[in-house]
Amino acid sequence: MSIDNKENVQNSGLTIQMLTGGFVFLFCIISVIDIEFLGNMVNTSFQFSTTYFGTFWQFLLLFTFIISLLIALTPAGHIKLGNLDSPEFSTFQWGCMIMCTLLAGGGVFWAAGEPLAHFLSPPPFFEKDATQHIQAIQALAQSFLHWGFLAWSILGSLTTLILMHLHYEKGLPLAPRTLLYPIYKERALYGIIGIVTDFCCIIAALAGTVGPIGFLGLQVGFGLEMLFEIPNTTQTQILVVVMLMCIYILSAISGVNKGIQLLSRVNIGLGLALLLYMFLIGPTRFILNGFWEGMTLYSTNLFHMAMYQNDVTWLGSWTIFFWGWFLGYGPMMAIFISRISRGRSIREIIFMLALVAPLVTNFWFTIIGGSGLGMELTEPGSISKAFEGFNLPAALLAITQNLPFGFFISLLFLILTTIFVATTGDSMTYVLSTATSSEEEPNRHTRIFWGLAMGFMAIILLSIDQSSLQTLQSFIVVTAVPVSFVLLPSLWIAPKIAFQLYKRERAK
Repeated sequence: MSIDNKENVQNSGLTIQMLTGGFVFLFCIISVIDIEFLGNMVNTSFQFSTTYFGTFWQFLLLFTFIISLLIALTPAGHIKLGNLDSPEFSTFQWGCMIMCTLLAGGGVFWAAGEPLAHFLSPPPFFEKDATQHIQAIQALAQSFLHWGFLAWSILGSLTTLILMHLHYEKGLPLAPRTLLYPIYKERALYGIIGIVTDFCCIIAALAGTVGPIGFLGLQVGFGLEMLFEIPNTTQTQILVVVMLMCIYILSAISGVNKGIQLLSRVNIGLGLALLLYMFLIGPTRFILNGFWEGMTLYSTNLFHMAMYQNDVTWLGSWTIFFWGWFLGYGPMMAIFISRISRGRSIREIIFMLALVAPLVTNFWFTIIGGSGLGMELTEPGSISKAFEGFNLPAALLAITQNLPFGFFISLLFLILTTIFVATTGDSMTYVLSTATSSEEEPNRHTRIFWGLAMGFMAIILLSIDQSSLQTLQSFIVVTAVPVSFVLLPSLWIAPKIAFQLYKRERAK
């Protein structure tokens, strides 16, 4: 890339940073002035998005998964990306960093509550007059759909291939705009197309990350009141967010090789220890049967569950909502995965994202959510009573409190949840900084800016009321509309690049 072109990219990055910063400021100001007006506007846009784009998203995620696996199984699958002969990180380190990002983004909040929600109110795809055991398996299968193969595939199985080829071999920016370079060429890098693309993708990722940061305040605030009788006030929740903000900003400043990797390893270590404890002490037989039966039901009905369209209202609250959330994360996650996957083959990257990570996530849901279902089947009301009113923070603590040494286990889960969300915060701080600076290692000031922006946005929304966070949750889906059109071309661009790389290798 020439010096003039680098300057153009940097100028575009500064423009995007100003636009996104201005948007965040405007969103927060409107939230403070009239949250009801903002909520109505977002909810109207949310209904429009789910109604008119839901089917498109269903096809997009399903075809991304299918095409990814087909590429991985071709001879091109063994080709390594990133201009490195061997990986920069060990397989364990690499897997930890990938797993912690999405799982932290929502898995810790939903793993306990979603299976229980589907058990208490069966999804319309399944029969409602089944036995309670079958309903529990169906609840797990529905959760597996939302956090399984399709969700993980859209986060980078195709887009990572495109970005790694164009960035490490062609020298193009590690930014969302690069995904459209094969179509729009220079206009995608230096023109209005690139600015709009980066702006939409950054806002989507920002909204998708601020939500979990705010929800952590609610989760830990609830937990502190339950365990230590510390009042669950807005001030307590804000203090939790400030503490979290300090952790992930310091981690992001230290870089991928230090802070992000360290937090990910601590996450996985503590998470595995707690899961092993729950697996051995909790309803072990139900967990094993639940995973096997749930995965069998999910896998054999994958296509029909993914393309179900008979209940638009339910889909908008569940499947389409999650698809919008993951679509919004897609381009920025691809940047992060591209940065940590140098020296990995196409097949390794796709199998990790499309198969391994979903299976690990589903087992995570089975141990946590399955434990809750097993307890509820044995003693009706033991978990569902605390969950009344869709109280997600209460669901996790109700499960852990039912275990031996419940106080200690509950406390460790609060710590784990905090570290999990910190991992999401530092990785998103990194990719937001990378996208706006067009540098693989953005400077500290840019990282601090985005870390503070996410934290203060969460604090402002928490200080208003919980409905403001729910408004942001709906806004995540709205932002996925333009982002989905950024991801759409990857369906044919990624196979084309894989074929070109294979032809080049054969010609050597």
